Amino acid sequence: MSTAISPTAYNYKVVRQFAIMTVVWGILGMGLGVFIASQLVWPELNFGLPWTSFGRLRPLHTNLVIFAFGGCALFATSYYVVQRTCQTRLISDSLAAFTFWGWQAVIVGAIVTLPLGYTTTKEYAELEWPLAILLAIVWVTYGLVFFGTITKRKTKHIYVGNWFYGAFIVVTAMLHIVNHASLPVSFFKSYSAYAGATDAMIQWWYGHNAVGFFLTTGFLGMMYYFVPKQAERPIYSYRLSIVHFWALITLYIWAGPHHLHYTALPDWAQSLGMAMSIILLAPSWGGMINGMMTLSGAWHKLRTDPILRFLVVSLAFYGMSTFEGPMMAIKTVNSLSHYTDWTIGHVHAGALGWVAMISIGAIYHMIPKLFGRVQMHSIGLINAHFWLATIGTVLYIASMWVNGITQGLMWRAINDDGTLTYSFVEALQASHPGFIVRALGGAFFASGMLFMAYNVWRTVRASNPAEAEAAEQIAVVGAH
Repeated sequence: MSTAISPTAYNYKVVRQFAIMTVVWGILGMGLGVFIASQLVWPELNFGLPWTSFGRLRPLHTNLVIFAFGGCALFATSYYVVQRTCQTRLISDSLAAFTFWGWQAVIVGAIVTLPLGYTTTKEYAELEWPLAILLAIVWVTYGLVFFGTITKRKTKHIYVGNWFYGAFIVVTAMLHIVNHASLPVSFFKSYSAYAGATDAMIQWWYGHNAVGFFLTTGFLGMMYYFVPKQAERPIYSYRLSIVHFWALITLYIWAGPHHLHYTALPDWAQSLGMAMSIILLAPSWGGMINGMMTLSGAWHKLRTDPILRFLVVSLAFYGMSTFEGPMMAIKTVNSLSHYTDWTIGHVHAGALGWVAMISIGAIYHMIPKLFGRVQMHSIGLINAHFWLATIGTVLYIASMWVNGITQGLMWRAINDDGTLTYSFVEALQASHPGFIVRALGGAFFASGMLFMAYNVWRTVRASNPAEAEAAEQIAVVGAH
């Protein structure tokens, strides 16, 4: 049976692999996040060891959540969406397999090197040059598979979700290669090819667009496929989706300097970053509204469909965090928020509320289809996961807002004689209750991922992947 369908059926093997690893890395990355959040509550959890210290585990946490969990979700969904919307198999099974194993190798490299202290020290770009080169090779291969599949499509039209995935792939390659230009001095040590303020500017051009393209544009590609599919409604406005795409990719690339307010960066560059960040609110909300309005006439489905609830609540968090970001880019607001926990809260509003929730919803949508099941093993478990994730995210964000504003106000408070009213340690003591709530919120969210893992395991155990691919074969033939 499988030999008869293999020439034209979709390549679901690599999608299944990435989908399963999304769940595995999600548990490890978020579990590590809870651990380091707990270190801020109980510093003894550092165990007095260098490789378990907050400073070494924190970049591992960000790499695992962004590149391992988020990256695997993007690979899985983009390979799934591009095949179904182009009605053709991936252009090369062997190259697709290389992207899977190569990506896992990069992540394992991060797990080994970061706790040992091998780091470029650049935010979201910590991996030293051998791993950075491997990542670039895997990423270029990913681009070849994705765009190669689009070139052999059976449909005339390129669906808008693929435009978002395509832009995310191209821009991420450009950001990574330019920012990682460096001079190696040993196998695990290199120096940036740039110096001083130029290095800072290029790093935050990369850093913010890692958020803007890796963590936004790619996941919007996900949104434009899975929200209409799960709601069983066409996208609210296809025209708006095209305007959203061009406005987003035109503006986002300029927003990076808002990370460098009140630094050595030239003032005009800071102001440009601020202005572009504020303008960015328009396309961001255009996309959010387009996703929300897709549910016109289908809102009643939220009562019974927790997968749709994940997707829609992710859009609400996307709207909130893309309002908050431009506000925090305003210099006067930034003078209060910068270097405080408010920034941490903002990042996690996007990371937990938007990126993780839409990924989880998309994985729940795909798993039954990938493994030949009608639905997930337990809808009740998805429901429980939804509430754990939502409550966890709200606890996390609220605690960091309170902490951040408290820290900002305490740091800038001065006495009549011009001396500081509070010491740094007093601000830290005031932050302690917020640290407890943050760790609790993270634990809620991470525990939901354990529910998901059990649910996925039970679904896969009862599966028939060959049946899923046979069904797809019939669907593809029927479409022609």
